[in-house]
Amino acid sequence: MVVLPLVAMVARVNWANFLSLVTSESALAALGLSLRTSAASTALCVVLGVPLAVVLARGALPLLGLLRSLVLLPLVLPPVVGGIALLYTFGRQGLLGRTIEVLGLQIAFSTTAVVLAQTFVALPFLVVSLEGALRTGGHRYEAVAATLGASPGTVFRRVTLPLVLPGLASGAVLAFARSLGEFGATLTFAGSLQGVTRTLPLEIYLQRETDPDAAVALSLVLVAVAVAVVALAYRRPAGRTPALRLSGQRTTPAPAAGGDVP
Repeated sequence: MVVLPLVAMVARVNWANFLSLVTSESALAALGLSLRTSAASTALCVVLGVPLAVVLARGALPLLGLLRSLVLLPLVLPPVVGGIALLYTFGRQGLLGRTIEVLGLQIAFSTTAVVLAQTFVALPFLVVSLEGALRTGGHRYEAVAATLGASPGTVFRRVTLPLVLPGLASGAVLAFARSLGEFGATLTFAGSLQGVTRTLPLEIYLQRETDPDAAVALSLVLVAVAVAVVALAYRRPAGRTPALRLSGQRTTPAPAAGGDVP
């Protein structure tokens, strides 16, 4: 189900003209735009996703399950539905579109729209990965740090982040990969303007109608990038016990009652 379609695609590639197909002006412009917007959307996912994951993993708020469902909703929504939702939020006639237009800004059918569409579909990947890391790490090191006099900000910076850094890195890489392959929401919300909103998936879709060899070659490039990104996401260093520096001293957290420090 996975390997055979990839083999079929590799067999279909026009290897004699592969380099010329993937280095055309339109292909390079689409690839460059995809890499830039995916990097921007990944950064936005980190800014928005880290607080969300902390709330979901550590919070005791009412309706926390509903919040989790809303955060993870883009995972099950068709991307085109997400694009329509974004269009009716930030579009010229959308919920916030008129206010934004008064400020002299236009989001829909711009590069900003590409970043927002990618963030919408990629954010759950980072939240799920980081929430799992937070739950696995537990509370004991944070509790020890608090008893040693560390402020909440110090606990988060010196204890929580080092513990969940592999999960955060994996989530960010997966969010980048998802952003790189986004198609439906981008086409609906941002359109397909060369050099502005035409990412590599959109370029592949257009080339499929006019130049199938170019579409297959570019698809192989996207597959190679995706495989490399996913492999990087799961190449984790061995976990390390965090060390606290409180009042200029270095202290290793004590084991929890009835357990040993791993």
